[in-house]
Amino acid sequence: MWITTYPMMLSARPGYFLLLLSFLLLADADSPPKFTRTPEDQTGVQGGVASFVCQATGDPPPNIVWNKKGKKVQNQRFEVIDYEDGSGSVLRIQPLRTPRDEAVYECHVSNPAGEITALCRLNVLREDQLPSGFPTIDMGPQLKVVERSRTATMLCAASGNPDPEITWFKDFLPVNTTNNNGRIKQLRSESFGGTPIRGKRRLSGRTAHRIRLFPKWH
Repeated sequence: MWITTYPMMLSARPGYFLLLLSFLLLADADSPPKFTRTPEDQTGVQGGVASFVCQATGDPPPNIVWNKKGKKVQNQRFEVIDYEDGSGSVLRIQPLRTPRDEAVYECHVSNPAGEITALCRLNVLREDQLPSGFPTIDMGPQLKVVERSRTATMLCAASGNPDPEITWFKDFLPVNTTNNNGRIKQLRSESFGGTPIRGKRRLSGRTAHRIRLFPKWH
């Protein structure tokens, strides 16, 4: 009703009508995609796993495609997991192989309003090539069964130099520890005197999923 009555009210003043019409056209225009998170370069170990995360916004929601050497990734060891809300995608490679997996990977994002690309590099090392200080998982999280509405705590520890960064994944997607109504909290104790970095994850309420831990090293 607002749209149909305004032309009648402003018919005597065409300048205002044109201004209103232009505003409506701009409001309905598509918006090009923008990155909210770009994939980062990684160094992995042969036989291990690498996960690249890419997130973007746009109107309409953009389509995300992973490419290797300009071609869409297609391999049994390559798995693409999309966010349920369409806001992002994860490229998961397991097990890593050297040198075949070493390459520059592309996160290509597009919608009718435009397209953008982010690049990331994967390096894969053999066990005998690992440099001093390369991160290791000293204690991984254990599978737990808890009663509904109870709190579950999962503990992990990793060591390396410099101190490694611990990232939690749920069903191969990064865990959001800030936007979950306080149900999931991540705690971290700093390293003192060679003590491994410890990451603790507490979950309150009903949660059932697989956990993966990736110490990151660049």
